Amino acid sequence: MEEEGYRGVKYVVITGGVVSGLGKGVTASSIGVVLQSCGLRVTSIKIDPYLNTDAGTMSPFEHGEVFVLDDGGEVDLDLGNYERFLDLKLTRDNNITTGKIYQSVIEKERRGDYLGKTVQVVPHITDAIRNWIESVASIPVDGKAAPADVCVIELGGTVGDIESMPFIEALRQLSFSVDKENFCLIHVSLVPVIGVVGEQKTKPTQHSVRELRALGLMPDLLACRSAQPLMDSVKVKLSEFCHVPVANILNIHDVPNIWHVPLLLRKQNAHEAIIKQLDLVSKATPPELTSWTEMAENYDNLSNSVKIALVGKYTGLTDSYLSVVKALLHACSSLSYRPSIEWIAASDLEDECAKTSPEMHAAAWETLKGCSCILVPGGFGDRGVPGMILAAKYARENNIPYLGICLGMQISVIEIARSVLGMEDADSEEFNPKSPHRVIMFMPEVSKTHMGSTMRLGCRRTLFRRPGSLTSKLYGNPEYVDERHRHRYEVNPEFVSGLEKSGLEFVGCDESQNRMEIIELPGHPYYIGVQFHPEFKSRPRKPSALFLGLILAATGQLENYILSNANINGYTSFHS
Repeated sequence: MEEEGYRGVKYVVITGGVVSGLGKGVTASSIGVVLQSCGLRVTSIKIDPYLNTDAGTMSPFEHGEVFVLDDGGEVDLDLGNYERFLDLKLTRDNNITTGKIYQSVIEKERRGDYLGKTVQVVPHITDAIRNWIESVASIPVDGKAAPADVCVIELGGTVGDIESMPFIEALRQLSFSVDKENFCLIHVSLVPVIGVVGEQKTKPTQHSVRELRALGLMPDLLACRSAQPLMDSVKVKLSEFCHVPVANILNIHDVPNIWHVPLLLRKQNAHEAIIKQLDLVSKATPPELTSWTEMAENYDNLSNSVKIALVGKYTGLTDSYLSVVKALLHACSSLSYRPSIEWIAASDLEDECAKTSPEMHAAAWETLKGCSCILVPGGFGDRGVPGMILAAKYARENNIPYLGICLGMQISVIEIARSVLGMEDADSEEFNPKSPHRVIMFMPEVSKTHMGSTMRLGCRRTLFRRPGSLTSKLYGNPEYVDERHRHRYEVNPEFVSGLEKSGLEFVGCDESQNRMEIIELPGHPYYIGVQFHPEFKSRPRKPSALFLGLILAATGQLENYILSNANINGYTSFHS
């Protein structure tokens, strides 16, 4: 603390109670949107109390998708929400895990940095958490030089979890060290409705707040999740028992789409309560959310939809493909369509399924054939690959717009090698290392023994080998594009020339010219495969070029779009 007063970043901390899955990530993102609309600069941190160092080795069934950042950080999907809502470029350090904290403390202990002292949770672990927060909060992530005004911190899990206790204590210490006007705590809780009477119950929230207060943290605002708007009498009761002013009790009830959540917060003057608590009244301006309001309300009024077949292996849990779903939403809504995603388990398309579950097999194929376009996203392992290959073949032979991402590109290469070049045993080294025609190979520079952080990760440059390609036109850049990667396998350079003789074009490569990054099929309405993951950089008001192209092709608008958006060089200026 300086004599002239605190000059650092101010903190808004989001905690959760009662149950998990209340939407703390969307709440934190929406609070950031509202503060940004008041002219404040925002950064964000997600705390995940699990012991994993990062989300990279977690199954999508376990924790949803792994979101990849520009610097190659494999992080929690909530950071994807932050980036999409706030249009930030976060770093791996914006995701704090128990594993990272303990690893850093143990490394310091091994070096002797603690001078022989007994290393304990308090103060050493809690100090490490505080130092990490204060260090990362001061790093700008919006392209500007100075630190942000506010850092929004989301604590994963629920209050009372054993693994989150050190973080609760660290946040308590932080609130004390930076003084009250620099720290705002918002507790997200559930107000359920019990019984046929439909009475909104406050007791779960009362208990959750009591537990939080017992740990030394006092909520400044309550964000109550409910199906229907909270009754005034319920707000009064919560105020009395939780010691939070009625004006500071926010209600995030169910809305038509999540873009309404910032509008819901603004309507309840959440920004005024937070800005007042953080002593930012003189710096903040009235909220400006006109374009955001138009986006949310326009989507509600859309009547036309486009059917998209999403053929994957984790279709039982939609969070496994959250960024893909969001990128489809961004592309569709920008063209005034609703995405109608048909989830197709790749294994249901396989010939084996026709023998074991003929009805399921028939239904999967009927669904696929009823869609306007097909998307095969990334994934690991061989489960469902034969079904994905059949989907890619169907799209290729029937002129159905197709987008293959990562694994989706690789299976396209395998399918063409088998069907067009006659290499019936063509395969990926990942699935069949003994195949004589391994058209997809393991990258030589990464470890075969360690799983974590051994992939080609993060934002890499892809050069266009054919500047007049459809992909370069969609990106509006004849030279290159920067996109995020997450893969271990790639197209085997030995087979590139042979595959190109079959009609397939490799239109993009890395800077070494050896790694093939983008494929196109000339003469097809839209058949594109990319080794990178364009979904990670899609934004609500700036959709990914390749997802946009897919929807344009599916709705018969691609050719006109390319022509009408061409500049004098023949490239669109839509997406750079």
